[in-house]
Amino acid sequence: MTDKQKNTLNKKVRRNYFIISILLLFVVFGILLCAGKTAFVEGDFWRKEGKKSIRPNIIIEAPRGNIYSFDERLMATNETYYRLYIDFWADGLSKDTLYKYVDGLSLKLSKMFPSKNQAQYRSHILAGWQMRANEEAQLKRGKSVVRKSREYRLLDGEINYLQLKQVRTFPFLSQNKNKSGLIAKERVKRKKPFGTLASRTIGDIYGEFEKGGKNGLELQYDSILRGIPGTSTMRKINGRFIYVSDIEPISGKDIVTTIDIDIQDITEKALLDKLREIDAESGTAVVMEVETGEIKAITNMGRISEGVWAESKNHAVADETEPGSTFKVASMMVALEDGVVRPNDSINVGNGVFMYANARMTDHNWNKGGYGRISAEQAIWYSSNIGVAKIILRGYENNPGKFVEGLYKLGLTETLNLEIPGAGQAKIRSPKDKKNYWSKTTLPWMSFGYETQIPPIYTLTFFNAIANNGKMVKPFFVKQIQQDGKIEKEYKTVVVKDRICSDKTLQCIQEMLLNVVEKGTGVPVKSPYLQIAGKTGTAQISQGAAGYRGTEKSHQVAFCGYFPANKPRYSCIVVIRKPRNGYPSGGLMAGTIFKRVAEEVNARTLVLKPSECLRDSLLTIYPKVKNGSSKQVEYALDKLDIPYKDSTSGQWYYSYLKNDKVILKDRKVIENLVPNVVGMGAKDAVYLLESCGLKVFLSGRGDVKSQTINPGERVAKGQTIGIILD
Repeated sequence: MTDKQKNTLNKKVRRNYFIISILLLFVVFGILLCAGKTAFVEGDFWRKEGKKSIRPNIIIEAPRGNIYSFDERLMATNETYYRLYIDFWADGLSKDTLYKYVDGLSLKLSKMFPSKNQAQYRSHILAGWQMRANEEAQLKRGKSVVRKSREYRLLDGEINYLQLKQVRTFPFLSQNKNKSGLIAKERVKRKKPFGTLASRTIGDIYGEFEKGGKNGLELQYDSILRGIPGTSTMRKINGRFIYVSDIEPISGKDIVTTIDIDIQDITEKALLDKLREIDAESGTAVVMEVETGEIKAITNMGRISEGVWAESKNHAVADETEPGSTFKVASMMVALEDGVVRPNDSINVGNGVFMYANARMTDHNWNKGGYGRISAEQAIWYSSNIGVAKIILRGYENNPGKFVEGLYKLGLTETLNLEIPGAGQAKIRSPKDKKNYWSKTTLPWMSFGYETQIPPIYTLTFFNAIANNGKMVKPFFVKQIQQDGKIEKEYKTVVVKDRICSDKTLQCIQEMLLNVVEKGTGVPVKSPYLQIAGKTGTAQISQGAAGYRGTEKSHQVAFCGYFPANKPRYSCIVVIRKPRNGYPSGGLMAGTIFKRVAEEVNARTLVLKPSECLRDSLLTIYPKVKNGSSKQVEYALDKLDIPYKDSTSGQWYYSYLKNDKVILKDRKVIENLVPNVVGMGAKDAVYLLESCGLKVFLSGRGDVKSQTINPGERVAKGQTIGIILD
């Protein structure tokens, strides 16, 4: 190329570069002009439009913490489920596609969710499409339409995640969301894997998680369980709203309770069986660990319809009722402490009827002539109202305030501050309290459990102190608070009162409670497997001002005590209200529940030394030896150090046991004859038969029980033989 040509080319390039630069300047200027217009002229408009596609500060609920049993088995947890809708107004949803697949979709839905048949599902789905068609027709006619929602419910109930995955494979719904209109709304609900077990104590939550606990531990520890919510922003991108997390939620903490699921199951079953038998209005049973105060089981069953009982109210902690004869133990303890009576002192209860201050008092056997003269300890054994009342009148008739003070000293009215919302409080009347009417009959009737209101768990706490050598501990339901499996807080035993009485009085009371079961009204509770100590209780339930005790027919029966009596591990109270069938009896009704619970719980914890275990006469000390190859079995017996006697000379054997020794005998295999393979394993049997030229068909598993060609028949090469294993 010449210099002239080069100069011409350079001029052309510079000219083109200049033109392009000018054009780019115009483009940049245009962009800046548009940006300025957007920012300053149209800024308010676009900012308003932008806000429509962003929804900030949307609350993200934190996952609620779990509630566990003492050994960390789930008792309350969260379960995710889904509600299915179809958006028939989705942009990509086609009528032709819907009608093409609606039959197949309806069939699949009817098989998986049989609440509707195929025709009903088809009609339901097409009714949803018709709503869109009607709306479009009205819009074409120029009419305004008010749409309540674009979400048309596909299924009546909720489904789990696995079901959702399967539904998304169904005809029509397998398309993307814009074409199928399928909407799956996630919901979370509280689930109790063990059903009714301790259900009222565990508690419930309101339908919506953000409202929190409703009762029980769910309410008491709501602030711990609910966690800390997070926030997110909903943004519209490419026509779809997505959630962008701003602050992540912090999961709720977990609670480990003191409940033992196995003891809870035993207690609930025992209570329910008795409630059905006697058709009672309600029943309560609580099991408490003596040394620690841990509540191992608590069940509260009330009749919700004829023949049906369920947990409806936590009677054990909430009911402020007259305890009845279980209270006699407290009265006797006060009298012993004050020296008013000694266990062997004689009390004349006469014919079982005693008039005091123009009021009639009776013993339970008054219609049989009463007990006559008995000792003070027998008044507890036989649960004599008159006997206990006369003891208390002897010491406190002129100074009832001293008796009440003695009851207070026992710790009966100590505030336990239980973890269950709505818990009651023990209320014992005092002549010094002007708000409560005190009459001449209050003292004697109070001595055997009337004129006082004590929740069952307070009575249990008192008896637990007797079992715990006088130390009263607070009953509690929660052992630990955990976060992500790490213990954040641990609850220990709280001592309410170091000593409820002197050692001498305590020993007398313990002996009385043991004899209640051995000789008195608690005889139905006596067990051949362990010693039980406790006290029966029967109280008439007041029907209001119109009635007076002695004429009502409604009763509350109870038994409270501990086991094993010689080394108490658990205390327990059982209370039953208004039984319809049978004679109201604390021993026969509540006591038999106590006995069943005590025996089954004790059996769970019973550990025997090997020397204490009797040998099973049916026990085989040596394993069964299959017939088969002698070399293989000899090798196995030698390795296991099992004595045997080998009388074989060939390859195959049969065996039997004799005098605790395995005997091996030759099994003859004759050429061209079908061998006997009964008793062999499949491997040896197939090998032996095929080595004889037979084809083997087998069924079952185990040892050979039979063969289709009898042993000793002549072999036909290639013939099929069947063997049955079992």
